[in-house]
Amino acid sequence: MLKTFAKTSLVTATVFLFTGCFSQSMSTPSYSESSVVKENQKVQVTKQHIQIAEDMQRNVTTQSTLEGTINSLATQMMRNKKMDTSKPVLITSFVRLDNFKKTTEFGRIVSESMINEMSNRGFNIIEYRGQMAVSINEKGEYFITRNPYKLKDQVPNTYVVVGTYSRQFGKVMLNARVIDNITGKIISSSRATYLHNKRNDCILFKDCRPARTIKIIKEK
Repeated sequence: MLKTFAKTSLVTATVFLFTGCFSQSMSTPSYSESSVVKENQKVQVTKQHIQIAEDMQRNVTTQSTLEGTINSLATQMMRNKKMDTSKPVLITSFVRLDNFKKTTEFGRIVSESMINEMSNRGFNIIEYRGQMAVSINEKGEYFITRNPYKLKDQVPNTYVVVGTYSRQFGKVMLNARVIDNITGKIISSSRATYLHNKRNDCILFKDCRPARTIKIIKEK
Protein backbone atom coordinates (compact mmCIF):
# COMPACT_ATOMS: atom_id res chain seq x y z
CA MET A 1 0.00 0.00 0.00
CA LEU A 2 2.79 2.41 0.95
CA LYS A 3 4.75 1.50 -2.18
CA THR A 4 1.65 2.14 -4.36
CA PHE A 5 1.08 5.54 -2.72
CA ALA A 6 4.73 6.48 -3.22
CA LYS A 7 4.60 5.49 -6.90
CA THR A 8 1.37 7.47 -7.39
CA SER A 9 2.87 10.56 -5.72
CA LEU A 10 6.02 10.32 -7.82
CA VAL A 11 4.03 10.05 -11.04
CA THR A 12 1.81 12.99 -10.03
CA ALA A 13 4.79 15.17 -9.14
CA THR A 14 6.44 14.34 -12.45
CA VAL A 15 3.28 15.25 -14.36
CA PHE A 16 2.92 18.57 -12.49
CA LEU A 17 6.58 19.39 -13.04
CA PHE A 18 6.37 18.64 -16.75
CA THR A 19 3.10 20.58 -17.11
CA GLY A 20 4.56 23.58 -15.30
CA CYS A 21 7.65 23.65 -17.45
CA PHE A 22 5.55 23.28 -20.60
CA SER A 23 3.14 26.08 -19.65
CA GLN A 24 6.04 28.31 -18.68
CA SER A 25 7.72 27.69 -22.02
CA MET A 26 4.43 28.48 -23.77
CA SER A 27 3.71 31.69 -21.84
CA THR A 28 7.23 33.11 -21.88
CA PRO A 29 8.62 33.35 -25.41
CA SER A 30 12.30 33.05 -25.93
CA TYR A 31 14.46 36.04 -26.80
CA SER A 32 14.44 35.15 -30.50
CA GLU A 33 10.65 34.88 -30.53
CA SER A 34 10.15 38.23 -28.79
CA SER A 35 12.51 39.94 -31.24
CA VAL A 36 10.48 38.53 -34.13
CA VAL A 37 7.27 39.90 -32.58
CA LYS A 38 8.83 43.36 -32.17
CA GLU A 39 10.12 43.42 -35.73
CA ASN A 40 6.73 42.32 -37.04
CA GLN A 41 5.06 45.16 -35.13
CA LYS A 42 7.48 47.61 -36.75
CA VAL A 43 6.66 46.22 -40.19
CA GLN A 44 2.91 46.53 -39.60
CA VAL A 45 3.24 50.13 -38.35
CA THR A 46 5.43 50.99 -41.37
CA LYS A 47 2.82 49.49 -43.71
CA GLN A 48 0.14 51.66 -42.11
CA HIS A 49 2.28 54.78 -42.58
CA ILE A 50 2.83 53.88 -46.24
CA GLN A 51 -0.91 53.36 -46.74
CA ILE A 52 -1.61 56.78 -45.20
CA ALA A 53 1.03 58.39 -47.44
CA GLU A 54 -0.48 56.75 -50.52
CA ASP A 55 -3.95 57.91 -49.48
CA MET A 56 -2.66 61.46 -49.01
CA GLN A 57 -0.99 61.39 -52.42
CA ARG A 58 -4.20 60.24 -54.11
CA ASN A 59 -6.60 62.59 -52.33
CA VAL A 60 -4.57 65.61 -51.16
CA THR A 61 -1.30 66.31 -52.95
CA THR A 62 -2.16 65.18 -56.49
CA GLN A 63 -4.65 67.46 -58.25
CA SER A 64 -5.88 67.62 -61.83
CA THR A 65 -6.65 71.37 -61.84
CA LEU A 66 -4.56 74.38 -60.95
CA GLU A 67 -7.29 75.64 -58.61
CA GLY A 68 -7.28 72.32 -56.75
CA THR A 69 -3.49 72.41 -56.50
CA ILE A 70 -3.49 75.87 -54.93
CA ASN A 71 -6.29 74.88 -52.57
CA SER A 72 -4.29 71.83 -51.49
CA LEU A 73 -1.20 73.93 -50.73
CA ALA A 74 -3.17 76.40 -48.61
CA THR A 75 -5.11 73.68 -46.77
CA GLN A 76 -1.96 71.79 -45.84
CA MET A 77 -0.43 74.99 -44.44
CA MET A 78 -3.55 75.71 -42.44
CA ARG A 79 -3.43 72.27 -40.79
CA ASN A 80 -0.12 73.10 -39.08
CA LYS A 81 -0.95 74.23 -35.54
CA LYS A 82 2.34 76.14 -35.17
CA MET A 83 1.13 78.97 -37.40
CA ASP A 84 -0.09 82.07 -35.60
CA THR A 85 -2.97 83.38 -37.72
CA SER A 86 -2.74 86.85 -36.17
CA LYS A 87 0.85 87.39 -37.32
CA PRO A 88 1.21 89.21 -40.67
CA VAL A 89 1.88 86.95 -43.65
CA LEU A 90 3.74 88.10 -46.76
CA ILE A 91 3.40 85.99 -49.93
CA THR A 92 6.05 86.04 -52.64
CA SER A 93 6.00 84.79 -56.23
CA PHE A 94 6.64 81.11 -56.79
CA VAL A 95 9.96 80.67 -58.58
CA ARG A 96 11.61 78.00 -60.67
CA LEU A 97 13.36 75.35 -58.62
CA ASP A 98 16.53 75.66 -60.67
CA ASN A 99 16.58 79.47 -60.58
CA PHE A 100 15.37 81.33 -57.48
CA LYS A 101 15.53 84.67 -59.32
CA LYS A 102 13.27 83.67 -62.18
CA THR A 103 9.50 83.29 -62.26
CA THR A 104 6.78 83.18 -64.88
CA GLU A 105 3.14 84.11 -65.18
CA PHE A 106 2.44 80.64 -63.78
CA GLY A 107 4.43 81.42 -60.62
CA ARG A 108 2.72 84.78 -60.23
CA ILE A 109 -0.74 83.24 -60.67
CA VAL A 110 0.00 80.69 -57.93
CA SER A 111 1.17 83.35 -55.47
CA GLU A 112 -1.77 85.67 -56.22
CA SER A 113 -4.19 82.80 -55.71
CA MET A 114 -2.46 81.83 -52.47
CA ILE A 115 -3.21 85.34 -51.19
CA ASN A 116 -6.90 84.68 -51.74
CA GLU A 117 -6.87 81.16 -50.29
CA MET A 118 -4.97 82.01 -47.11
CA SER A 119 -6.83 85.28 -46.54
CA ASN A 120 -10.16 83.44 -46.72
CA ARG A 121 -8.83 80.98 -44.14
CA GLY A 122 -8.32 83.75 -41.61
CA PHE A 123 -4.62 84.52 -42.03
CA ASN A 124 -3.46 88.11 -41.71
CA ILE A 125 -2.16 88.68 -45.24
CA ILE A 126 -0.38 91.97 -45.96
CA GLU A 127 0.10 93.60 -49.38
CA TYR A 128 3.69 94.84 -49.30
CA ARG A 129 3.59 96.05 -52.92
CA GLY A 130 1.46 99.04 -52.03
CA GLN A 131 2.93 102.39 -53.08
CA MET A 132 3.28 105.38 -50.81
CA ALA A 133 0.52 106.99 -52.88
CA VAL A 134 -2.01 106.14 -55.56
CA SER A 135 -0.66 106.91 -59.03
CA ILE A 136 -2.99 107.93 -61.84
CA ASN A 137 -2.64 108.26 -65.60
CA GLU A 138 -5.02 108.41 -68.53
CA LYS A 139 -5.41 104.62 -68.53
CA GLY A 140 -6.28 104.05 -64.87
CA GLU A 141 -5.42 104.28 -61.19
CA TYR A 142 -2.71 102.18 -59.56
CA PHE A 143 -1.62 101.31 -56.05
CA ILE A 144 0.46 98.14 -56.22
CA THR A 145 3.80 98.20 -57.98
CA ARG A 146 6.99 96.23 -58.46
CA ASN A 147 9.13 99.36 -58.52
CA PRO A 148 11.23 99.15 -55.30
CA TYR A 149 11.71 102.95 -55.25
CA LYS A 150 7.97 103.46 -54.79
CA LEU A 151 7.59 101.01 -51.90
CA LYS A 152 8.15 101.22 -48.16
CA ASP A 153 11.69 100.53 -47.02
CA GLN A 154 10.69 97.92 -44.44
CA VAL A 155 7.94 95.47 -43.58
CA PRO A 156 6.99 94.46 -40.03
CA ASN A 157 7.87 91.20 -38.31
CA THR A 158 6.11 88.68 -40.55
CA TYR A 159 5.81 85.19 -41.84
CA VAL A 160 7.01 84.92 -45.45
CA VAL A 161 5.49 82.38 -47.85
CA VAL A 162 7.96 81.21 -50.48
CA GLY A 163 7.38 78.58 -53.14
CA THR A 164 9.08 76.73 -55.96
CA TYR A 165 7.82 74.78 -58.95
CA SER A 166 9.46 72.16 -61.13
CA ARG A 167 8.20 71.13 -64.57
CA GLN A 168 8.04 67.37 -65.10
CA PHE A 169 6.58 65.28 -67.91
CA GLY A 170 2.82 65.74 -67.70
CA LYS A 171 2.90 67.50 -64.34
CA VAL A 172 4.22 70.38 -62.26
CA MET A 173 5.52 69.77 -58.75
CA LEU A 174 5.09 72.64 -56.27
CA ASN A 175 6.54 73.14 -52.80
CA ALA A 176 5.68 75.97 -50.42
CA ARG A 177 7.05 77.03 -47.04
CA VAL A 178 6.11 79.53 -44.37
CA ILE A 179 9.27 81.07 -42.91
CA ASP A 180 9.69 83.31 -39.89
CA ASN A 181 11.65 86.24 -41.33
CA ILE A 182 13.34 86.95 -37.96
CA THR A 183 14.55 83.47 -37.00
CA GLY A 184 14.52 81.79 -40.41
CA LYS A 185 12.60 78.83 -38.99
CA ILE A 186 10.22 76.94 -41.25
CA ILE A 187 6.84 77.27 -39.55
CA SER A 188 4.85 75.19 -42.01
CA SER A 189 5.25 73.55 -45.40
CA SER A 190 3.15 71.94 -48.10
CA ARG A 191 3.58 70.22 -51.42
CA ALA A 192 1.32 69.46 -54.33
CA THR A 193 1.45 68.00 -57.81
CA TYR A 194 -0.51 69.60 -60.63
CA LEU A 195 -1.23 66.69 -62.97
CA HIS A 196 -2.10 68.45 -66.23
CA ASN A 197 -1.30 65.43 -68.48
CA LYS A 198 -0.18 67.68 -71.32
CA ARG A 199 2.56 66.28 -73.49
CA ASN A 200 4.00 69.77 -73.88
CA ASP A 201 3.29 72.36 -71.20
CA CYS A 202 4.78 75.29 -73.12
CA ILE A 203 1.27 76.72 -73.57
CA LEU A 204 0.83 76.72 -69.80
CA PHE A 205 4.16 78.50 -69.28
CA LYS A 206 3.92 80.62 -72.44
CA ASP A 207 7.35 79.64 -73.71
CA CYS A 208 6.49 77.68 -76.85
CA ARG A 209 8.94 77.96 -79.69
CA PRO A 210 7.68 79.98 -82.66
CA ALA A 211 6.30 78.00 -85.55
CA ARG A 212 8.85 77.03 -88.20
CA THR A 213 8.70 79.34 -91.17
CA ILE A 214 9.68 78.78 -94.76
CA LYS A 215 11.28 81.56 -96.73
CA ILE A 216 9.57 82.27 -100.04
CA ILE A 217 11.81 83.48 -102.82
CA LYS A 218 11.37 84.29 -106.47
CA GLU A 219 12.38 81.50 -108.78
CA LYS A 220 15.12 82.44 -111.15
